[in-house]
Amino acid sequence: MVTPASAKPLALIIEDDDKLVTIYTQALKIAEFDTQHVCDGNDALELLNTIQPAVVLLDLHLPGTGGDKVLARIRHDERLKGTQVILATADQLMADMLIEESDFVLEKPVSFGQLRDLAVRLRSTLN
Repeated sequence: MVTPASAKPLALIIEDDDKLVTIYTQALKIAEFDTQHVCDGNDALELLNTIQPAVVLLDLHLPGTGGDKVLARIRHDERLKGTQVILATADQLMADMLIEESDFVLEKPVSFGQLRDLAVRLRSTLN
């Protein structure tokens, strides 16, 4: 999650909309997270084998493997048990089904300020 004391925690953005990735990245950087991005569920699963993000911002409707499967993988991986998962979706029905597995649900369209404020709160819990 956080390596040396001076390192920033990693936020992994799993989203296939480039415009949203830009907004999410800016909001998370303001909250002092390093960010990494993948736009495909299969790539996300592969990347999660090698990294331990402090936060995952997860879209549910992704190419390849769906966000629900990515979420299940995070929750069943002991190495990722401390990872905070924020679902960002317009699919309220699916979000309702996954609310117990996620830490936060943001309904799209997610505002820059909403994500920034949540990220700042999360960042403060990691110190």
